[in-house]
Amino acid sequence: MEMVDVVVVGAGLAGLRTARSLAEQGFDVVVCERRGDLGVGIRTTGIFVRRTLVDFAVPDRHLGPAVRRVVLYPPSLRGPVEVVSERDEFRVADMEGMYAHALAEATAAGARVRLGVAYPSTEVTGRFTIGADGARSTVARRLGLDTNRRLLIGVEEVYPVGGGGTPTFHCVVDPRLAPGYLAWVVDDGHHAHVGLAGLPERLSAPLPKLLRAFRAGFPDLPEPAGPVRRRGGPIPVGGVLRRIACPDGLLVGDAAGAVSPLTAGGLDPCLRMAEFAATVTGDYLRTGDADVLRHYDGAALRARFRVRLLLRDALSLVRGPAAAEAAFTLLRTPPGRSAAARVLFGDGSFPDVPARL
Repeated sequence: MEMVDVVVVGAGLAGLRTARSLAEQGFDVVVCERRGDLGVGIRTTGIFVRRTLVDFAVPDRHLGPAVRRVVLYPPSLRGPVEVVSERDEFRVADMEGMYAHALAEATAAGARVRLGVAYPSTEVTGRFTIGADGARSTVARRLGLDTNRRLLIGVEEVYPVGGGGTPTFHCVVDPRLAPGYLAWVVDDGHHAHVGLAGLPERLSAPLPKLLRAFRAGFPDLPEPAGPVRRRGGPIPVGGVLRRIACPDGLLVGDAAGAVSPLTAGGLDPCLRMAEFAATVTGDYLRTGDADVLRHYDGAALRARFRVRLLLRDALSLVRGPAAAEAAFTLLRTPPGRSAAARVLFGDGSFPDVPARL
């Protein structure tokens, strides 16, 4: 069995970004990915927020048109609330292209990526293991770290559209379809993303059936102008896990619970946490000082999400359409619209934690 400095498990954006950063520091890094093709098994919608696009060099050629307009709907779909930003707030990525780009960057930096290799591997082992293997992380269990227990489960259809109209992000709050979360249509004029997610223990029917019901009831749904691709999977919404590092390894991305508890957005956290994880891992491997790992403190990161965790609890309490309709009565007021705009268009992001080493 080959021995390397770091084995990164999972070739999503978090894993590839961490591997690239460690390889740039001069470490021998191998990425193990059980999928044989990064273009299959995609689980994320691919929504990049403004702060990510400003702080990271996201390749423009893999991004759709900018979205400034968001429309929020109650269960009845009557009296929606529209909020429009003066800035470009969201861009939806072609995630197959994004993964190919991230793979090329990691490889160019010197990381070796092995597709079709499951963890634990009989081919390679490392001095340190980084779990970037998703919401139900095998690495977390094997290292005795915390695991995600609060999950949404989602499904989505993606297809090209004919274009026209203002790029818009439609969000429907209906606990009959998406208990504890929402259903959505993102139409940027190039592609449409139609999906929903909810708490699995409260879903009233299988996800494909709920998605068909949503499609049938949503007005003016864009028609496919090409093949329809389907994706889905679990989304952790319990906040950053408390114990995400030990002397044998650490967790990044969904494996660490690095997803906004309220919006369930995970691309910004995965990139920021990957950079931080690579810094801490590099210092630990160079010094051998386990105290370095204390900087990678999930409890401290989690504390920055107290308000979002409270709002997640509030959203989970909306159990019937009447409660959702009542909430929209408040949302239609000027303070309600202002609060919605702050949540959707705010400058906050996953905490930028400096490497205090």
